[in-house]
Amino acid sequence: MSGRGTSGGGTGGRRRVPARLAGPPGPARGAGEPAIVVLPDADAAAAAAAGLLVDALAAAAARRGRADIASTGGSSAPPIYRALLAEPLRGRVPWLALHVWLGDDRFVPRGDPASNLVPIDGVLLAGDAARGLVPAPLDPARVHPWPTDASLAAGEGAAACAARFEPVLRSEVPADAAGRPAFDAILVGVGPDGHLLSVFPGSAAFDVPGWTTWAPAPTHAEPHVDRVTLTPAALDAAGALVVLALGAGKAAIVGALLGALPAGRDEDERRLPALRARRAGATWVLDAAAAGALSAADPRRVG
Repeated sequence: MSGRGTSGGGTGGRRRVPARLAGPPGPARGAGEPAIVVLPDADAAAAAAAGLLVDALAAAAARRGRADIASTGGSSAPPIYRALLAEPLRGRVPWLALHVWLGDDRFVPRGDPASNLVPIDGVLLAGDAARGLVPAPLDPARVHPWPTDASLAAGEGAAACAARFEPVLRSEVPADAAGRPAFDAILVGVGPDGHLLSVFPGSAAFDVPGWTTWAPAPTHAEPHVDRVTLTPAALDAAGALVVLALGAGKAAIVGALLGALPAGRDEDERRLPALRARRAGATWVLDAAAAGALSAADPRRVG
């Protein structure tokens, strides 16, 4: 692995969006409530989420000379990466200090269209010529993929792949006082079933004491392939936890996740794993369509 880089209450009772969303690791799970940011459309929401991530990463680079982010894949990633490649954010990203990880991936080769690395390779590292965006000045050696290629070449399964990655993470990413991986920022999306990372409803990942684990191929969500993933505890320790949900197809699950909770938080998390990201210090960034089931008067809304 490469060495460490160098840093290159409003009106109506709503709180303002914080100018900086960075600092020490987040509070224990289940503590408090997240901020909710609602923007008119998907592009505006992605830009806002990217801005929050840059705030956290720039603060980390200034504080310790390095910034570690665990990013996501799927449809949420490309608009985030395009926002990072465009001004005004491009000039604020600490590219020379940045290390990029993935919170989870599909157990497929790096070049497979299902890989969560595709948006990193195809947008962040390649740019977007159609939009006039040049590639990020990010050293590709500081993109740390799950070792799917090595495990597949060795005839190993997803469980072995996750086990291979654990010591790599522990050698690079600091741990908090509770022994959890303390990423400076984590970006996650939310599945229609309430999953995040590759932690699906009923997942055994909640019982894994380490930093990494695997998930068998889900039968209800595509692609139907095994997964490798961080364990949910990583969400508790993130300096900045940003949840991005876009589109009307996410409105029902966002409403369920941010609505009233019955007693028994542990049981609810196993049913809807994305509840793990419903905590103080997290920010849920939504477009208007995804926020369709939420009240406009929700006191958690900021801005």
